Amino acid sequence: MTHSVDLLALDPSAERDMPYQAGRPNAPVRAPRPKDAATLILIQHTQSGPKILMGRRASGHSFMPDKYVFPGGKVDRSDRFIPTHDELPPQSTEDLSKANKTRHPRAFALAAIRETWEETGLLIGKPGTMQLRTTDLGWTSYAAAGIAPHLSALHFFARAITPPQRHKRFDARFFIANAQEALYDLRPARDGAEMQDLRWFSLEEAFGLDLPNVTRFILGEVQARLQAPDKPHAPAFLRWGRTGPQMDRL
Repeated sequence: MTHSVDLLALDPSAERDMPYQAGRPNAPVRAPRPKDAATLILIQHTQSGPKILMGRRASGHSFMPDKYVFPGGKVDRSDRFIPTHDELPPQSTEDLSKANKTRHPRAFALAAIRETWEETGLLIGKPGTMQLRTTDLGWTSYAAAGIAPHLSALHFFARAITPPQRHKRFDARFFIANAQEALYDLRPARDGAEMQDLRWFSLEEAFGLDLPNVTRFILGEVQARLQAPDKPHAPAFLRWGRTGPQMDRL
């Protein structure tokens, strides 16, 4: 069942989160085609409550500069073929396969792991070796750590296509993972060229950050899952139709 989502209620200034209209100020000539992307939501369970890893996008970014987001980025063509320690949970594979005819499910999970490594310096993996091909250049520094990607710790959580009024658009798949289970070690996250102020935020702190509306929506989904961990949680699918943002459950 499709539901409308009032993102203006989250941020009344978010005019670009409306249906595409040619000729609007600062709008592209036509709505760009979304590029496949993947994002990882790492949850650290502490005595004071759950903490979520987020960072601020660098000011020089053309897409959502200075906004706080989860680590993630575009899917590379080679991601699907990277050797791994294990595979995705069957339910995540099934859910990712729905309405997706161009990418193998594991490509999204591997992109999320690679981007998390590139943006935060955190390794999602288990001890092992990786036999890379000459085309797998994006994985060279990861493989040098002597580990292989740990896919079974990642659970497909949500899908969101960013608004059509923006000059760049992404069709992002969000994964959620228990940090204690997923991380290779407990090294601190490090700031880099793409993300700064990387920290583990409480939910209350996270909602107080300068967030894109899609990230705020996903954070609400995270909160609902953490508050009712035993309740079945079908992945949300947020996208834009003729009347504005809409949400289904996959």
